[in-house]
Amino acid sequence: MDGLSIGEVAARSGMAPSALRYYEAQGLVTATRTAGGARRFPRSVLRRLAFVRAAQNVGLSLPEIRAALDTLPEGRAPSARDWARLSRGWRDRLDEQIAALEQLRDGLSSCIGCGCLSLKTCALSNPGDVAAGQGAGARWLSPLLRRVPPGSNAG
Repeated sequence: MDGLSIGEVAARSGMAPSALRYYEAQGLVTATRTAGGARRFPRSVLRRLAFVRAAQNVGLSLPEIRAALDTLPEGRAPSARDWARLSRGWRDRLDEQIAALEQLRDGLSSCIGCGCLSLKTCALSNPGDVAAGQGAGARWLSPLLRRVPPGSNAG
């Protein structure tokens, strides 16, 4: 049977076999089974896994990644054109993420807008702790940077 074993994919992708099984369960990758039940992945899975890792590294959630991967063709390895189309759809999202991170970087030395009143400048930025009336968490921080990571116990 053709295809890469889970060990081969793990070695080539740098991901643990448990992560590969999880990604399969989440619908991010697919594998066929041998007569003995061993997984066999198409070689094109390596590109998908590289995409998953890059997307996670820029803060995209697994549901966002799955939705993007679902736009790729079935039954054949995605072409360069397919990947370009997929990435165009994320350009605005990534630009928003970059702007939010720049805002965070530029504000770290003064205040991140959390309403904590722990810094002297908060009395100027948040008199009377008005941010507390807007709810829990860092209310003035970009919503992209306030997202609770999937699998986190926070929430």
